[in-house]
Amino acid sequence: MPLPAFLAAAAKLAVLVVAAATAANAASFARYRRRHLRRIPNPIDEAADPVADFRALPSAGTGADDASDDGGFFFGLATAPAHVEDRLEDAWLQFATEHSCDEKEAVRDHKTADAVMASAAGDGGAQLASRSRKEEKAGEGEKRKPLKVAMEAMLRGFEMFSEGGESDSGDNCSHNVAAWHNVPCPQERLKFWSDPDTELKLAKETGISVFRMGIDWTRVMPKEPTDAEFKSSVNFAALERYRWIIQRVHEYGMKVMLTLFHHSLPPWAGEYGGWKMEKTVKYFMDFVRLVVDRVSDLVDYWVVFNEPHVFVMLTYCAGAWPGGDPNAIEVATSALPTGVYNQALHWMAIAHAEAYDYIHLKSKNGRKPIVGVAHHVSFTRPYGLFDVAAVTVANTLTLFPYIDSICDKLDFIGINYYGQVVISGPGLKLVDNDEYSESGRGVYPDGLFCILIQFNERYKSLNIPFLITENGVSDETDLIRKPYILEHLLAIYAAIIMGVRVLGYLFWTTSDNWEWADGYGPKFGLVAVDRANNLAREPRPSYYLFSKVVTTGKITRQDRLCAWRELQQAAFQKKTRPFFRAVDKHGRMYAGGLDRPIQRPFILRDWRFGHYEMEGLQDPFSRFIRFIISPISQKKKIHYIEDDDVSYSISG
Repeated sequence: MPLPAFLAAAAKLAVLVVAAATAANAASFARYRRRHLRRIPNPIDEAADPVADFRALPSAGTGADDASDDGGFFFGLATAPAHVEDRLEDAWLQFATEHSCDEKEAVRDHKTADAVMASAAGDGGAQLASRSRKEEKAGEGEKRKPLKVAMEAMLRGFEMFSEGGESDSGDNCSHNVAAWHNVPCPQERLKFWSDPDTELKLAKETGISVFRMGIDWTRVMPKEPTDAEFKSSVNFAALERYRWIIQRVHEYGMKVMLTLFHHSLPPWAGEYGGWKMEKTVKYFMDFVRLVVDRVSDLVDYWVVFNEPHVFVMLTYCAGAWPGGDPNAIEVATSALPTGVYNQALHWMAIAHAEAYDYIHLKSKNGRKPIVGVAHHVSFTRPYGLFDVAAVTVANTLTLFPYIDSICDKLDFIGINYYGQVVISGPGLKLVDNDEYSESGRGVYPDGLFCILIQFNERYKSLNIPFLITENGVSDETDLIRKPYILEHLLAIYAAIIMGVRVLGYLFWTTSDNWEWADGYGPKFGLVAVDRANNLAREPRPSYYLFSKVVTTGKITRQDRLCAWRELQQAAFQKKTRPFFRAVDKHGRMYAGGLDRPIQRPFILRDWRFGHYEMEGLQDPFSRFIRFIISPISQKKKIHYIEDDDVSYSISG
């Protein structure tokens, strides 16, 4: 075949392939839009006052005999050991102190933490976690550079590190945990271990009835247990201290929701492979039996695993969290049926089932125990036409598989919801006209309503209720947090009206704390913490608004209007606030948090529940097609927001 003819045939074939791919993606998006992007039906009468009254709702119940709940919708606050406990030599502390810019400083700080731990024999903090061989080699100080991984589009942005080479930024050091080395007393967290009363008093004064906390596996079992020396691997004093803290929760008049695994794997387990290995199930059950036998008479709700697929993805697929360190082959094959993602979740599902059975068999509180999971869900949507497949893959891997695998061992399904993510190519897109938390989560209350409806349709045959085990926003200014709380509660209220059984709502969290690999950057708390002033607490305005909703059970029109008006005035005045995500030239966010925030303006957009108008695809190709097929150039819509004190317009 002559070369010109060959090139012409190849060009025709390429055009056909592109056309077929475009048509397939367009058809996929059309189906996705019909299912997920329609304007939601809003069953709430926004002209009524109050707009919502949770005390008037019918009892959701747990479906369990002799259930411990009082029948009505409850409010609570949530936290976790790695976020708040001092004197804790866990994997996160080791992870944070590795690869310091100043190795001598890191070593000195680490030894200081060890000394503090050793001085705590009286309250169970004396035994140190065994250090892994990886940590012992940390002093060798090999420099690492960020390797952006496409999988971050599936859930949360993250940075994976590979050995060798210089940092792209020109900085000769990198931190595993951002905003940690540059804050005062980072290893103290919130001193919840040595002084739980400060947090418990703040929680109780909001009026909540349930306090979610955890027991740290590393603190109770600081060494790998063996049959011959099992007792020597257990810190029994720590168990007694945890029992005392749980008793304090009850003395403050709150029920206890206890989490057994909250993103913190013992360093000794991470050394041999952790949840990739079957023997971790046995070790975890050793821990579960110790906890259940000692404190089950004081626990009202149990959460066996918190966000298991998040832990697996960021630890074993990305290597962004401690205990993973995957090689290139594990990363490349992680999502396959035999890859580390499904492998680790398989063993975690087995561990959940065994823990569920043991809790139900041995619980001593006189009532049938209530055991569930805290499952992370984001509302995920594509930015462009060719991102639909990535969204489909992400949802296929993360939405239902783990719940499906344990659905016969659940008394409730806990939902952790923070917002929406927009996938664009190999990353998460920062959409210019969407509002975001400081940690890069898009604010979208409608998404929580959609998730509850979707999960209810799938699991209604189980006849078990849902529980919002986490919902919150990082916002140091507190301007976003107030409407965020109200609008997400309205989303829950609407779902209940539509027939979804929801037991209650737990806000994340009481006070600003250590937020995993983001360190102390994002501020999630209802209460601000002055780390330079002995962790002094200062309740934010949202603390009092949350307390009002909790104690009255109502969301009034006035409270909703005032919270929204204050935020929109800040946006109209073009004020800015902190943002802890780096953004590349294509507008994609990378999760490696920042030691110091950049500034981002508040956004003039109506994201209140039932008001968010979903846009079409925003990639250049889709915008070009809309321009071509639109017979008349459309003007931007102008939405006027008016109330007693302010009137202005928003271009949409």
